[in-house]
Amino acid sequence: MRIDKLLANIGHGSRKEVKQLLKAGAVTVNGEVIKDAKQHVDPTNDHIMLYEEEVFYREFIYLMMNKPPGVISATEDTREETVVDLLEAEHAVFNPFPVGRLDKDTEGLLLLTNDGVLAHQLLSPKKHVPKTYFAVIDGEVTDADREAFRKGVTLDDGYVTKPGELTILKSGLRSDIELTITEGKFHQVKRMFEAVGKRVVYLQRISMGPLQLDEELDLGEYRELTEEEVALLKGAGKE
Repeated sequence: MRIDKLLANIGHGSRKEVKQLLKAGAVTVNGEVIKDAKQHVDPTNDHIMLYEEEVFYREFIYLMMNKPPGVISATEDTREETVVDLLEAEHAVFNPFPVGRLDKDTEGLLLLTNDGVLAHQLLSPKKHVPKTYFAVIDGEVTDADREAFRKGVTLDDGYVTKPGELTILKSGLRSDIELTITEGKFHQVKRMFEAVGKRVVYLQRISMGPLQLDEELDLGEYRELTEEEVALLKGAGKE
């Protein structure tokens, strides 16, 4: 890979800025100063230094975000703030995208990555990767609702959902529930409750496959996944 492309790809400036660093003698490869932007290097085996800092190249980035309400799950939008707008430059430079989407007013776990293969695996209907939501429902959620969800409910467009696992945490005029589903139709959780005559007033995704929302992440905050979490996700996508 060209040295200027490598440095630009991992956030050390634009191609133009990187060329200025090279001209200034700030970059060494295996102990030799490199000033030619077209110089090819091996990111895996070459020892690359920028000033006194070792440069580590990576192709993919994996981020867990606690998505806040009011932000859309997209990479760009002319009117609305997107989840990508919340990223620091050092992460945005990798051009990550949200894996699936959460509604604008929905909070919680959102995975962002530039690993298209993993994203496809996690979203493929054939993989049945489970997603669990916590919701507050306007109305009393009953065992009859739980049984209806277990069988699959008919949405407003006639689509019959795959079975969902409904756990009732608190039942009353306002009910707290957890719902695990394996598909992601448009507004699915809200429409499933509408199918049984109830309304979702708060919705938060708390897990996707083996990945649990980090409780230490405030709304709008994110962190990189650990190597163990990435391995678990890749395993889930291959099942």
